[in-house]
Amino acid sequence: MQRYFVPANQFSEQEVTITGEDARHIIRVMRSQEGDELIACDGSELDVLAEIVSMEDGIVIAHIVERLEQLSEAGVQVTIAQSLPKGDKMETVIQKCTELGAAAFVPFLSERTVVQYDSRKEEKRIQRWSKIAKEAAEQSHRSRIPQIGQPLSWKQLLATFGQYDLICFCYEKENGSQLRDVVQPFAANLQQRQDADTPARVLIVVGPEGGFAEQEVEAAEQQGAVPTGLGRRILRTETAAMTALACIMYETGEMGGI
Repeated sequence: MQRYFVPANQFSEQEVTITGEDARHIIRVMRSQEGDELIACDGSELDVLAEIVSMEDGIVIAHIVERLEQLSEAGVQVTIAQSLPKGDKMETVIQKCTELGAAAFVPFLSERTVVQYDSRKEEKRIQRWSKIAKEAAEQSHRSRIPQIGQPLSWKQLLATFGQYDLICFCYEKENGSQLRDVVQPFAANLQQRQDADTPARVLIVVGPEGGFAEQEVEAAEQQGAVPTGLGRRILRTETAAMTALACIMYETGEMGGI
């Protein structure tokens, strides 16, 4: 069933009002009729099954049939910190990692980042990325849209490390810790947090096409990050985030791992 994210102020006790691109999609693409059902989410606490009762002047009004239980969000919040890659690779990272359950994305600039950062164009890029995250969240039947942060400098990113319970710093260092060795003990300890008010928070840090400089690795370790290998093969930057996230979701039970 088609799912739409709708601003919270467009919900009432009995109805939800859908406007803009989503309304056009319902009317023109889905060719919905009165009586058809859809799922509407406010992106936070509310998912509802609703029945269309009116489609006039590009506005869809649906009667709320029942409130739905939120089952698709992960019990651990994983943020992807991705050094800005070339081309449309960031779009791929956002789309696929949203499907896998990422809670947020933090683009950043590191020493070997190839992309020329232009703050004048950044707002449009973030709007584009946010749209991709929304569409991927709808497609994968999530209840929340991952947040897309403003691009950070390397020092700014380091300053956020204290917010996380685990920081997996993807790095191809020989004889370093492998992801499974890092995540398994963390996953085992999650059982003790089941009654906690806030879920555990994990940060996956992925470098640019040229990798991290040695001084960046040292600085990350000093701030509590764990250099983490992803196996014997060197992965592309857009592949690393997806691989690490999928492994973490598996080991923490989000894919039947435990």
